[in-house]
Amino acid sequence: MAGTANRMRALRERRKAAGLREVRLVVPDARLTTTRRRVAEQVARLDPTAEEDAMRWVETVAEFDESK
Repeated sequence: MAGTANRMRALRERRKAAGLREVRLVVPDARLTTTRRRVAEQVARLDPTAEEDAMRWVETVAEFDESK
């Protein structure tokens, strides 16, 4: 285990030297029925008009590379 810990420490040090910082995210587990049900309920309550406005804004401010 010490070998693995040392490799991870070295990896973090290399990333830090490269100007990177490790960030850990904790998110709901989408595999759970309770999480999926909660998301479905929230989606059902969305206002379609407000969502269309939000999508128009996202498309307006997004940068697209048309050369690809």
